[in-house]
Amino acid sequence: MRLSRKMSRLGTETAFKVLAQAQSLEANGVDVVHLEIGEPDFITPKYICEAATDALDKGYTHYCNSQGLLPLRTEIAKKYEKTYGISVDPECVVVTSGAKPIMFYSILALLEEGDEVIYPNPLFPIYESMINFTGAKAVPIQLREEQDFRFDIAELRAKVTPRTKLIIINSPHNPTGSVLETDDILAIADIAQKYGITILSDEIYENIIYEGKHNSIASLPGMLDRTILISGFSKAYAMTGWRLGYAVMPSELIDPVVRLIVNSVSCTAPFIQYAGIEALTGSQDSVRKMVDEFRKRRDLIVDGLNAIAGISCLRPKGAFYVFLNVKKLGTDCRQVANFLLNEAGVATLAGADFGMYGEGYIRLSYATSLENLKKGLDRIKAAVVKITA
Repeated sequence: MRLSRKMSRLGTETAFKVLAQAQSLEANGVDVVHLEIGEPDFITPKYICEAATDALDKGYTHYCNSQGLLPLRTEIAKKYEKTYGISVDPECVVVTSGAKPIMFYSILALLEEGDEVIYPNPLFPIYESMINFTGAKAVPIQLREEQDFRFDIAELRAKVTPRTKLIIINSPHNPTGSVLETDDILAIADIAQKYGITILSDEIYENIIYEGKHNSIASLPGMLDRTILISGFSKAYAMTGWRLGYAVMPSELIDPVVRLIVNSVSCTAPFIQYAGIEALTGSQDSVRKMVDEFRKRRDLIVDGLNAIAGISCLRPKGAFYVFLNVKKLGTDCRQVANFLLNEAGVATLAGADFGMYGEGYIRLSYATSLENLKKGLDRIKAAVVKITA
């Protein structure tokens, strides 16, 4: 069988590969601390599960509107009005099976060969994968630790060309946990408006922020009409396996994106969408409690890592990741990650798996218990001593 050449341009997520390796070790009796997978370890709140069960009992198990159920799209629109003061038409909301499909569909609908996309690097790998898949040119902008892993606005301006069609932003950011500040957002919006560039704003971690409030670029004057705003239920409501995401996007993108949905998955399961309605309209106490617990975990792991000679990390302002600087260990980050897994029983991800500017770093997810984090810290400390011996 001869595959299409474009398949060679399609990347993947290493997290699932490392998870499989860790599970293989566990099957052979090795105790592994999982710090690789980016998903909350909390269970989905009971009221959300009950809403899905109720919808199943009522027979919401058939095809539905490919754009998403109007009641859910209406609640999503209300959310943005209430939270960010953005007046959203429910007809400009699309519901999908997770947030990833929005990246996939939007990039497919927008880009052609020769178009350029500026995106943060280190990055969530799917951005670069999909840009390359379309044949467009991927233009990375380096996120530097000395700048708190935020955009260098002067560098961003310098990378814009007449072919720049899309700028991708992700705040709070995976893998670094950085958060774009108000001045950053204003500057990016100014560039987008000046040069007529569309923004794809991945805001899946919008609820998991520890200092201040989340800034959505779509809330700025004139930006709603040039922003594809992505979010979903996976992170805030511990619903990763439910696969429920959505986007607010310019009206001219709705039809092409819906046609891509029709051609691929037909629709998002309606009983899951009813669970999404309940998530948005029900009590948000579980979200607040989860974020409070993540803050405790963040502080524990950051303080613990910075107490180990030879490694260091910034204190992330959002999401649930630490981007650990391992440059002083004198070996590349993949070797460090492999050593941690195979010799210390700690599953992590090499920074290089998040793009070329991730070399020298390790991503750790602290979406696990304080007990596991303490165990992981002890093992990392012992491993660093062996590596530097």
